[in-house]
Formats: sequence, structure tokens, C-alpha cells
Amino acid sequence: MKKIAIIGAGGFAREVTWLIRDINRVKPQFEFLGYLVSDASRPAEHDSKELTLGDFNWLDGNDQVEALALGIGSPATKIKLAAELTSRFPKLEWPPLIHPSVQFDRSTTKIERGVVLCAGSIGTVNLEFGEFSMVNLLCTIGHESRIGRGAALMPTVNISGGVVIGEGVLLGTGAQVLQYVSVGAGASVGAGAVVTKNVEPGTTVVGIPAKPLVKRT
Repeated sequence: MKKIAIIGAGGFAREVTWLIRDINRVKPQFEFLGYLVSDASRPAEHDSKELTLGDFNWLDGNDQVEALALGIGSPATKIKLAAELTSRFPKLEWPPLIHPSVQFDRSTTKIERGVVLCAGSIGTVNLEFGEFSMVNLLCTIGHESRIGRGAALMPTVNISGGVVIGEGVLLGTGAQVLQYVSVGAGASVGAGAVVTKNVEPGTTVVGIPAKPLVKRT
């Protein structure tokens, strides 16, 4: 049993805890220790305060913990914290967390450290999940698709074959990305949007078909 703590203490962190419980029901692998936050003196409104161990300094010289997982949905925050924590604590592991109900071709799929794949999601063949990427509930991912480092797919996202999702991309709930389209690094796709063309890095697109969001002045 590998002792694991979750970074973050909000709603998604609790969902990652559930994911770990379900993994353990199939084969005991992890002992959940609790949550770690950036500032334990100022918990967020929806944080699980009773299970919060402390801030990241709790990890200094602490031999109780062997592994970490990111319980945070925001791609930018995930990438920032992953860089900080992997630098400060290089010996700690970031095991991929894959719910037992997730389906994909394990013989042709590459999954890097810190990946979180949530319940009910289905992928096919020749997939790549970059480190610290996250696929939330009930997503579908087609053949030869690549999910970039720190990217986050919210629930019920549908990705067709040959899609490239760049580093730090956010795909909102119910978004769809059509075949062989690329979404550039740091872009955001609004909930329910249908992406039919390549999205430039750092762009926010919304609607059907998805178009860049025009800010009103």
C-alpha cells in the first residue's frame, strides 16, 4: 500500500479520493493520508478542512508520504503546482490514477506520471496522455489522439480520432472536438462547444461551431 496525499481539498480532490477508493476495491494499492493545500491558514469555502493535513511544508522531511496526486481541475494551477512540487520533492511519486471502469487499449496507449482518468471514460487505440493531464467523468477519446501536459477534459467531453490537445488546454463540459483538429496550448473551449477547426494557442472559443470569444469593451 503506497501512502498518498492529494494536492487540493475541494470538490475535485474529493472525487480523486473516491477514485482511489474504487481502485483499492479491485486491488489495494494506496493508503490515502489526506489533503495538502498551498495555505492551510486560509481554506477555501468548499475545502474538506477536517481532512487537510497542512500546507506543502508538511512534506518536508515527512516519511509518511510516498506519492502525490493532483486534485485540482484548473490546467494553469495544475501545471504551476506540479512544477513547484516535483522540484521541491523529486523523490515523491506521481502514479497515474485510472478508475477501474475506464476503457482503452493498454497495449498501444502511453500514460505519463500524474495522469487522472475518471470513471466511465472510454478511449480507443494509440492514445497519449501527457503528464498531469486529467480526463473527467464519461468522456470519449478517439484513435491516435494526444492529450497534452496538464490539459483538463471536463465531464462528457467527446474527442474524435487524431485530435491533438495542447499543454494546459481546458475543454469545458460537453465540448466536442472533431477529427484531426488541434487545440493549441493554453486554449479554452467553452461548455457544449463543437470545435470544427484548429484553435490557436491561448484562445477561448465558444459555440456551435466554436468561434473565438469576442470581448466586449
